[in-house]
Amino acid sequence: MAIASKASTTRQRKSDKSELIKDVEPYPDAYQKERAERFGVCQKAIWQALKKLGLTYKKNSTPSKSQRKRPASISTKNTTV
Repeated sequence: MAIASKASTTRQRKSDKSELIKDVEPYPDAYQKERAERFGVCQKAIWQALKKLGLTYKKNSTPSKSQRKRPASISTKNTTV
């Protein structure tokens, strides 16, 4: 009795890599959760796809104007004795 080998098939992925790259270009600062909602997959699927593509996940270091905190004010009163 011989063992028959099965034909290999590629696994269908939940997200299309080219579509993910197209999504990263206009929204580079989007959270993985936001991308997952747009693609209809879980956040982990986005994380794994970004990792396979070699894309790092870094937020913009400068906050937008609405997210900036009020700058600290330093009193510069002239005190004379």
